[in-house]
Amino acid sequence: METIHSLKEMQVRALALKKQGKTIAFVPTMGYLHEGHLSLLREGRKRGDVLVLSIFVNPTQFGPGEDLDAYPRDLDRDSALASEAGTDLLFFPTSEQIYPAGYATSVDVEGLTDTLCGASRPGHFRGVTTVVAKLFGIVQPDLALFGSKDFQQLAVIRRMTEDLNLPVEIVGMPIVREEGGLAMSSRNVNLSAAERSQALCLVGAIAQASNAYGEGERRAEVLIALARQRIEQEPDARIDYLQICNDSTLADVELADNQSVMLLSVRVGKTRLIDNHYLSRPQRDIPFCRFKINTWLSCSG
Repeated sequence: METIHSLKEMQVRALALKKQGKTIAFVPTMGYLHEGHLSLLREGRKRGDVLVLSIFVNPTQFGPGEDLDAYPRDLDRDSALASEAGTDLLFFPTSEQIYPAGYATSVDVEGLTDTLCGASRPGHFRGVTTVVAKLFGIVQPDLALFGSKDFQQLAVIRRMTEDLNLPVEIVGMPIVREEGGLAMSSRNVNLSAAERSQALCLVGAIAQASNAYGEGERRAEVLIALARQRIEQEPDARIDYLQICNDSTLADVELADNQSVMLLSVRVGKTRLIDNHYLSRPQRDIPFCRFKINTWLSCSG
């Protein structure tokens, strides 16, 4: 594996590979890799002739008071994991390269960014879409792989790619979960032992709603209330948002159906966590703790 720091060198290398007829698979990340990222890399290794990983903690997607400085970083660790996963090129640019003096252009996707994380984190998706568009221009990928834990981000990037006629296939990959069900995130390292236990309330809330859906409940307000009840049992958990949305438009629904996704963001202590699940999909699809309505049961493994 080769590490490239220069934006220009990365772009020149990518264009040369394209001229040779090579297919470039790309995984853009903010680093501190976990099994979720590695699943993207392994899939990219299968699909592309050349696998490129970028690591860039993008400052423009963090708002005032958010955890930019606290975001975990460990390039040596990430390099070793990336190499083991079959990465060919690791692109590690600086903020000064991505956003040079005088930089004045941004990419906005309207509509899909008005709700969920977009509502609670103004400017977040402008930062995401701008940096992803720039990375696409630098790396020149044929396909780019993203995890579906960031459900709204995946929808926004797909819309941006389609609207701007970018020749990139966007591949969404399943959520990878820790034992017990917590969705893997680079931020999980910031959780104390007590907070990690409380963080299971996210998947527990999904289980509450999924059980009720499976028993015939379709009213979104009832399903949300059940999920909220589970989260509010934890003293250090604070709900950012908890919504049931159409999977295409991200609009709130009144009655859930097989296109309805529960999306939630919860702060546990100082750590912001997100998760999502199609309520119509069997609980066996994710290894989380199972619940009956209003009743805590044991983990299913």
